[in-house]
Amino acid sequence: MKYHQANTCCACHYLPMHGVPHLFDHPADTAEFRRPAHRPGVELYRAHIVRHAFEPHVHDGFGLGAIESGVERFRYRGADHLAPPDSLVLMNPDEVHTGRAETEGGWRYRMVYIQQAAVDEITGEPGWWFGDAVQADAVGARLITALLNALWQAREPLAFDSLLLQLLSEFRRHARVSRTARAEAPSRFALVIDYLHAHLAERVTLDDLAKVAGLSPFHFLRQFRARHDATPQQMLMAFRLSAAKRLLAAGEAPAQVAAATGLADQAHLTRAFACRYGVTPARYQRRLQR
Repeated sequence: MKYHQANTCCACHYLPMHGVPHLFDHPADTAEFRRPAHRPGVELYRAHIVRHAFEPHVHDGFGLGAIESGVERFRYRGADHLAPPDSLVLMNPDEVHTGRAETEGGWRYRMVYIQQAAVDEITGEPGWWFGDAVQADAVGARLITALLNALWQAREPLAFDSLLLQLLSEFRRHARVSRTARAEAPSRFALVIDYLHAHLAERVTLDDLAKVAGLSPFHFLRQFRARHDATPQQMLMAFRLSAAKRLLAAGEAPAQVAAATGLADQAHLTRAFACRYGVTPARYQRRLQR
């Protein structure tokens, strides 16, 4: 079982277009990651976040978890959400979102990030989708917290997989099997998303994306923002950092990861990664590889 732990203490400098620079530096901010070597597409995560504010980012799989204490505020699919204690967090893949503490003492939570293909394989039921980002379910949240803790402790692959199936069974009652939310998305925007994924390391222009969508540049920009609650640049950066996370987990050197994902240099990668995932690339990679 691969493991990562970090005590978050970082200065996240925003580019001018993203707003006024902020300093995230609090000893209580911690984040831990674990990936089972035998089960691709699954990552466990637990954290206590007090001061850190996560910039818009994505995960390439579902983000499913429970709030243990405190309250999280996050932006997701065009709306602000509050996740209080004993609530469930249910995020779909590749959805841009943020995250920050709503309460003075921060919030403590556990998550599993699991790719769509892994959910399909484990449950035998393709097409999961979640309509609500937060669900009030005190009993369910406590059970899911216990299962996530047991998964964290599991060392035998069979035990881990059995717990994982039980965990997904608990989330199943909140899932929609029909992916109606995605079906409603215009196919032209699906082509743009594919284009962004395929050109992460390249200089992408608004004209390029508008051409893919078959719209005039600013009409495209307005429609894209309305659909995704994010600009194409924010979406591109989110995909770049998600790809960087995968490459780091695979053992790629941070400098090579920066070049492969279209970031200016290793320092740019470090700032952007820490602001989105609450840990520096070096610490994330070092602990995963231990």
